[in-house]
Amino acid sequence: MTHEIRVDPLTGLRAIIAPARAGRPQALAAVAPAAPIVRADDPFAAGHEDRTPPAILERGAGGSAAPGGGWAVRVVPNLYPALTPDAADPEPSHRPDLFGAAAATGASEVIVNAPDPVHSLADLDAAQVALAVDVWRERMRAHPDAAYVHVHVNERAEGGATQPHTHAQLLALDFVPALVARERERFGAYATRTMGGDLLSDLLQEEVRQRDRIVAIDSEAVLLAPYASASPYRLMLVPRRGRDRFEAEGPSGAALLHDGLQRLKRRFGSSPPLTLWVRTAPQGATRFCWHIEIAPRLTALAGLELGTGVHLNPVAPELAAAELRDA
Repeated sequence: MTHEIRVDPLTGLRAIIAPARAGRPQALAAVAPAAPIVRADDPFAAGHEDRTPPAILERGAGGSAAPGGGWAVRVVPNLYPALTPDAADPEPSHRPDLFGAAAATGASEVIVNAPDPVHSLADLDAAQVALAVDVWRERMRAHPDAAYVHVHVNERAEGGATQPHTHAQLLALDFVPALVARERERFGAYATRTMGGDLLSDLLQEEVRQRDRIVAIDSEAVLLAPYASASPYRLMLVPRRGRDRFEAEGPSGAALLHDGLQRLKRRFGSSPPLTLWVRTAPQGATRFCWHIEIAPRLTALAGLELGTGVHLNPVAPELAAAELRDA
């Protein structure tokens, strides 16, 4: 395969697909098993509830409320929040056109995905992942006035996790982040250009027709390697029937999410460091489709990525998809 510059249809951002660079020394980080979590040091383990702020929500194994113990998924305020509901306004700037600032208001929550001290969602069974995902959605619905609600999971220190025990983070923002706004605008522009077409549904239909980047399909969703993957072995989960909001009632794709993480674990012999995030419709969006992105952290951001925003990927998405289909 020759080197290509590809354009992400959802964001318009460019990525260079450069397979020849895969032969460089240390082109991809080695994936070794994570050291076991020491339960005595784990603030998220069952029995250590006094080491976190009081719970916002606890769900039992069947999804019912479980106050006071026996929880399967637990939600707490972030002990080190990025946003707070009562953040003070900054001092007014004499040049707001140059030095804009606003209070960092919003909510910061931690969703402990399971009571057992494991590193990854891939270490849980499918039913536990489905329960955790249901709680993500429940907490997203708890912030209806937020301009955007962002849920992400960092796994292992290389993936940005400061606590090894599997957990998600939720941030309820009072603004729409620029990257989300780009996607919203491209969904709207595509609908105008195609007389009402849905960008992601049409993209998914074409990907299924071509098959080259499809990893797996189930009754709820499709897992694929994006055409303009910004990094090696990146995956995107897309609902088979498009819906704008992930938090709305309907299929969540949790079973296929678990399957994709299991495939990454088998491909590398151990769960790689990764970050995954949920993309849902921002407030006021009239055209959108939710999706989940999974980004294994196998390469470092360097001069090209940080200096230009153009990402360099040494593993073609078609190769990544084929390997993960076989995993």
